[in-house]
Amino acid sequence: MSVNDSQTVVTVVAALAILAGLAGVVVPGLPALPLCWGGVLVWAIFGGAGPGGWAVFAAATLVAVGGMIVKYLWPGRNLKRTGVPTSSLLAGGALGLVGFFVIPVVGLLLGFVVGIWAAERLRLGSNRLAWPSTVQALKAVGLSMLVEFLAGLTIGALWVGGLLLT
Repeated sequence: MSVNDSQTVVTVVAALAILAGLAGVVVPGLPALPLCWGGVLVWAIFGGAGPGGWAVFAAATLVAVGGMIVKYLWPGRNLKRTGVPTSSLLAGGALGLVGFFVIPVVGLLLGFVVGIWAAERLRLGSNRLAWPSTVQALKAVGLSMLVEFLAGLTIGALWVGGLLLT
């Protein structure tokens, strides 16, 4: 295959979209699963894979939709069970956003932790009670990221399988 071959270009573009999607799990601003899904869509439309490509795309769509649903429901259920309110998560998100611009990249995490801790400190009235809630919120965010990353990896594996079989 030459670099001028359109199928090769489409394959490289799809691979880069999937890799960018996987990076998007940890890089703010990159929509992880939509990028992975979009890479497979581009490959299915322009890659010349035929019906096999569309079958891979259908499977990738199911994984992407399922991943997006589970990414929010599973950690959210765990937070409700431990008693961390949505208002604390919103405070963490707001301070995380501010932190991202004040201290690029690292500020997002720092702002999120400080925001949740401050909201829980105000709500519960004690450092001793606020920290466990903060840890639970961080675990929920980690679980959400893990679900999203595994869904992106699954989409990537489906695409590689389709690439090898078609």
